[in-house]
Amino acid sequence: MAKHNKGATMSRLHSAARLSRTALAARLLAHGFYAGQDQIMIALNQDDGQTPGQLASRLGVRPPTITKTINRLQAQGFLDKKASDQDARQAHIFLTESGRETIKAIEKSLRKTEKQALKGLDKKDQKALSKLLARIEANLSDAEFDEADAEDDSDD
Repeated sequence: MAKHNKGATMSRLHSAARLSRTALAARLLAHGFYAGQDQIMIALNQDDGQTPGQLASRLGVRPPTITKTINRLQAQGFLDKKASDQDARQAHIFLTESGRETIKAIEKSLRKTEKQALKGLDKKDQKALSKLLARIEANLSDAEFDEADAEDDSDD
């Protein structure tokens, strides 16, 4: 039996993540989006009108990163900022009509990249992989692992 190479699993996980981001970035670029912009667009499509702080927290990035990306997406005509009714210092971010129209292209890019990544894996393998990745995410974020949630996620 072959000896397990320490670090090989993390190396493969890192490599798969990097390659999937590269493949997705190439597809998104064809629609005028750069890496990371898609996540903001999807988050706003699910819950429009979030503040930059809420988006940063939801996506696990620092507020200055979100602010720069929001400004770029606004310049591209995909987002609009509006002052809060309660606190004029606080802005809320909304998808524009143009932004809404591009959501389908982003979702298609995500689906194509996932299909490419999972090629050759049957539904059982895909479900097992999703469950294992959910466990890894929970371990690395010190969150509780909920097996039922992991199975729900793999049904998408």
